[in-house]
Amino acid sequence: MLGVLASIIDGVLVGLVYGLAAMGLTLIWGVMDVINLTHGTMIVAGMFGLYGLASAAGLPPYLALPPVLIGGFLAGVALYWVAVHRMVGRPPLMSLLSTFSINLMLVGIGTGIWGTALFNVDVSLPGISMGRYTFPGAHILAAVLAAVIAASLYVFLHRTRLGKAVRAVANNREAAELVGIPTTRVLAITVGFGVALAGVSGMLIGTLFPFTILSGDGYQLKSFVVTVLGGFGNPVGALLGGVALGLLEGAITPFVPVSWTLVIEFVLFVLVLIAFPLGIFSRRGAM
Repeated sequence: MLGVLASIIDGVLVGLVYGLAAMGLTLIWGVMDVINLTHGTMIVAGMFGLYGLASAAGLPPYLALPPVLIGGFLAGVALYWVAVHRMVGRPPLMSLLSTFSINLMLVGIGTGIWGTALFNVDVSLPGISMGRYTFPGAHILAAVLAAVIAASLYVFLHRTRLGKAVRAVANNREAAELVGIPTTRVLAITVGFGVALAGVSGMLIGTLFPFTILSGDGYQLKSFVVTVLGGFGNPVGALLGGVALGLLEGAITPFVPVSWTLVIEFVLFVLVLIAFPLGIFSRRGAM
């Protein structure tokens, strides 16, 4: 019984990182009704950013966070102008195809550079013991950083002028334009923040688990599950959804093979989507 409890607690710690990843996906969706299919690849980009800075350049792993954050933001702004700008306001299929094509190109380039080999970044931190179980220090610190970044996003959206402009554009773009908000610039910044969150979450995941250039699909699926649990366009709900998914993973891991985890998560995704098409915690004006 203690082993199951320890697994659940560890799952919740990892779930906070999943929630951070999903916040990037749901932020973009909530503001412009665009589903970013490069999301998983941007998570992987954060992992390889960590690998390059920590293993190749010798930078302490967690000092890679600011460069990954800045690089992710710039990549997101570029993604907006290349693949999203002309698709805003058009049928959702258009943005899906546009971001999916960019995703295929990025995966192809990444595979050509790194192949499909398994990469790992060694992180040694003291953990916390509970009986004969020890919670890795990397899991604890990743969860704390994810919670701090998520709280910072909440403060940004609700306490800053630019954050309020993002919420105004999400609620009514036409009205925001009428009061002088530069909506195009706000949309570009929003995609920048969304991709930056994906990159940082990938960096944190890279301190926990090995990864390949093809790891993005699994984490993108987790982000979709978390987004459905938390409600489309609800960043706070995404964090709660991440905790819920982590709790589920922690509860089932002692009883089923790891290979079944994604299957169970996908079944959960379909069931929740059928029962709650806009997400469990979805509400008008969620941001």
